[in-house]
Amino acid sequence: MKTRIILFIALFLMCCSIAHSKEERIRADFSESKALNVYTSSDLYNLTLKWADEYRSLNPALKINVIKSADDDMIGRLNEGAGIGFVSDELFARGNSNSMWSMVTAREVIVPVMNANNPLMEEICRIGLTQNAISAVFENAGRPSWEMLLGNAPNGLSLPLNCYIGNDPSVQSGVENYTKKNLADDFKLLGTEELISTVRKDPSALGFCKLSQIIDPSGLHFIDQIKLVPIDKNGNGKIDYMEDIYADLQTFTRGIWIGKYPQALTNTVYVVSLLKPENVAEVAFLKWVLTDGQQFLNASGYSELVYNEKQSQLGKFNDTELFEAASPKNSFSILKVVLVVLLVLGFAGFLLDMFTRKIRKRSETARSAGSESLPVFEEHAVIVPKGLYFDKTHTWAFMKKDGVVKVGIDDFMQHITGSITRIEMKQVGEKIGKGDLLLTLIRKGKQLNIYSPVSGRVITRNKNLETRSSLINAAPYGDGWVYEIEPTNWLLEIQYLSMAEKYKEWLKNEFSRLRDFFATELKVDSAEYAYAVLQDGGALKDNVLADLGPEVWEDFQVRFIDSSK
Repeated sequence: MKTRIILFIALFLMCCSIAHSKEERIRADFSESKALNVYTSSDLYNLTLKWADEYRSLNPALKINVIKSADDDMIGRLNEGAGIGFVSDELFARGNSNSMWSMVTAREVIVPVMNANNPLMEEICRIGLTQNAISAVFENAGRPSWEMLLGNAPNGLSLPLNCYIGNDPSVQSGVENYTKKNLADDFKLLGTEELISTVRKDPSALGFCKLSQIIDPSGLHFIDQIKLVPIDKNGNGKIDYMEDIYADLQTFTRGIWIGKYPQALTNTVYVVSLLKPENVAEVAFLKWVLTDGQQFLNASGYSELVYNEKQSQLGKFNDTELFEAASPKNSFSILKVVLVVLLVLGFAGFLLDMFTRKIRKRSETARSAGSESLPVFEEHAVIVPKGLYFDKTHTWAFMKKDGVVKVGIDDFMQHITGSITRIEMKQVGEKIGKGDLLLTLIRKGKQLNIYSPVSGRVITRNKNLETRSSLINAAPYGDGWVYEIEPTNWLLEIQYLSMAEKYKEWLKNEFSRLRDFFATELKVDSAEYAYAVLQDGGALKDNVLADLGPEVWEDFQVRFIDSSK
């Protein structure tokens, strides 16, 4: 034990020495390096300058030059490797984005808002507003009404619509982009404070403004008397479970990130460079932008990223120190304090080591045995019968002798979800197109939408699934089939489907994507998600989504299923 204590103390002293050396090296890098050149488009100049000024105040040794450039000039400079640049959606798309390193840093979000005392509040929240309905308001700016937006009025209630637009070019551009209509001359354009004040007083008001303008000083809630107007993104006449993101600020901002809000009403701010930044000063600055620098966004009219997205973006630096402190000095001072605490705890631990060693070994043995018994989800575990056509939506199709096509989900998907508790299916007679919603798999309130491999009309649906939804897990290719469909474009569509051997090859890539999803998007670094990936090389646990929360299912829907359509 004495030897161990001496070794621990020596290790502590070595760590302190390394930390001190690293601190001095970074200070030297900051003071001796050339000035950090940060390019920005004109619309992001004020935000970029604010970030640069705040970071300079924390790191006086670092020189930062904020260079406002014309769009084409900046694209050229960045493509030549001149440094890093902050750009918005449009410029990002123009700047050869596929070949450049990029990272999301902020968003500008345009939102429709209403008075919290709107008499039609319940109906508005139930069915939401569609893109076509909002566009109709701009076509009839002179005499709009809430009935025009909703398509009806409960109990014959008639309510005029007073529409207000924020007097901000980005708000007007966002609304026009979403509605595909030009603003009429008689629309009331109001400054930020006047618009918010007007909507808070007028129960008939519908306003369009920036999300940052309706957040209270705490940064956690919407201001009083203001409610977001839900948008029926899929246009089916109701706010579905997957669209219900408007209850509070945290749920809403997270919904924006995972794609539940119309893209036309958001403007993403990226930082881009030709290659992934390696310069110490650049990396430290960009990490600060994604952490402490987020606090300056609302005042500049932009919205902060949610926690999971910050982690996802910081992960692009491929290191473990995701949330680096604002300055090197503070960072390594904290490190030294942590090492002192570790020394004290370690010393106490060594004193107890002789008394707990046997118990600890027994516990480790038991845990190891338990881990070995966990079922693992690997490629060889997926059943892929011959004779069926498979689609990238993890569905299969098989034409019977009478020309009717039977469809269902594949074995891969049922391994992912675990036991299904309910299935929402189409009605007999409904028409469906390839890539349209086929069915919804539900497990304890959490759900995934699965898309159709073929086009046609539903002529039979598996009634057994209505009372025994677990059949889809037990026999996805047998008793767990979903529909029989009368196909309308079979010969063309099967050209995009795969059969057994080719599908097995494709599944190898799906397993790779699945591991990346849990390793990169979820950052499996907490007790809540740790069991999703086993310790022995990252093998996936069978039924990996089964016990994870609804937010994980939603991420999986957007980033794994929807992206394959």
